[in-house]
Formats: sequence, C-alpha cells, structure tokens
Amino acid sequence: MPIPDDGYPRAAAVSPRLQVASRTASTNADLVSTVSEGAAQEWPHLSVLLTTDQTAGRGRLDRSWTTPPGTALAVSVLVRVPGIPLAARGWIPLLAGAAMTRAIDARMRGTGHTARLKWPNDVLVDGLKICGILAEVTTDPDAIVVGAGVNTTMTRSDLPVTTATSFATLGVEPDDDAMLADYLRALDEQLAALAAAHGDAAAAGVHGEVEALCSTVGREVIVALPDGSELAGVAEMIDNDGRLVVAGRAVSAGDVVHVR
Repeated sequence: MPIPDDGYPRAAAVSPRLQVASRTASTNADLVSTVSEGAAQEWPHLSVLLTTDQTAGRGRLDRSWTTPPGTALAVSVLVRVPGIPLAARGWIPLLAGAAMTRAIDARMRGTGHTARLKWPNDVLVDGLKICGILAEVTTDPDAIVVGAGVNTTMTRSDLPVTTATSFATLGVEPDDDAMLADYLRALDEQLAALAAAHGDAAAAGVHGEVEALCSTVGREVIVALPDGSELAGVAEMIDNDGRLVVAGRAVSAGDVVHVR
C-alpha cells in the first residue's frame, strides 16, 4: 500500500504535525529518540510519525513486530500529559486502545464485523487481533509516545499467527486517513477528560469507556504473568487503576488469552 500522494489530510487537520517516513526501523523508537535528544518543542501534543514500511517494530513484552512492506500502518503519537497525575498514567495505554477500537469499528460498520478491545490495549475484530499498541516514556516526564500497528492490506499468508487478522482478510477496504483522524480525536478527547478529572478515570468517563469496549471482562482467561506463572479464572472487572481483576486478583501486566 503506497503512501497516498495527497498524504493524510483528515489526520493532518487534527494533528499539529504529521510526518510520514517512507521506511524506518521503528516509529516509536524514532519519536522517543527525537524527543529525548532535545527536539521536544518541535513536536507538540498529538504530533504523529507514521509509516507503512516498518522493519523492526516492537510490541508489548518486548516482542518484535515486523510486517511485509506496505501491508500495515505503524503510527506513533506524542502525547503531552502534564495535567494527568503520575498515578493515573497507567490509563493512557488503555484509553489509546479504546480510541483505536472505536476508530477501527467505525470502518467495520455495515460489514458484519465488530471491533472490540482486549485488555489492556489490543484491538480484535471477530476475536482476532488487528492492532496492537505500545506506550513508551521519554526523557521528558510529561511526554509519552503511543505507538499502534494496524494490519491493513496484509494477506492471510502474511499474517504472523493464526490469531491475527487484517482489513484485507476480512474483505474490508481500509481508509487509513479516516481511521487515523478518528483515532487522534478520540485519543485527545479521552486524555483531556482524564486531565480535567485530575486523573480520576471513573469521573472522566474513561473507566466506563474502556470497560464497555473490553471483550475480556466476563470471559474465562489465562494470564501469563511477568514472573512466569499463570493465573486462570474469570476476568471480573477493570479496577480503578486500570488493572484487570481475575479470580479476585488484580493484574497490572501480563499476556491474556481468552479461553474459547
């Protein structure tokens, strides 16, 4: 999928700076490095770096994320969050996942497919992963880079695992520009609401938004925890800190598998 000659006009109308890289190792690494090297003032809140040819992307738990050139959209957004207390910033990856879920689901309307959020921030369509999100801190304490990788024109044979999907395999025509514009608007709205509520996710409506979109809640799950152990049980709720409560235990990090 080549970069459109006319760029991304809808997304550019939302973002103060939108830069397209023809090819790069990692949009997240590039943006984190740029901000850390003192060019922060040149990248205001909601600035975007994107590519359709990323060669060394990373996902959660430091997994590698690579795709054939032109088959996926890698987009990193710089968000500035001085108004959000440190204790509440764990909500940022979750609300980013919710924002992307809404943006992808808007593209699915009328197709018979539905996008849902898998805790903490994967986007699934019909239970298969179409997008992953990774948030990373920078040397600026109030600047966070939120990266997302969306499978767009990837064919079934290109998909890395059987639990993945893409717009193409679903028979849906992607509109990267409209999707990105919707994502940026929703992301900005939820961040502003969280800041206005001084980090209270429930009062901001962020908690309710994330939980309403999350297909993990109410499911039997197995969580692979960072220490190598596993936790199995019903995902009961998302608590006030954004943690997933499984069998009465709050989990802040882990790899969740929906038990079919």
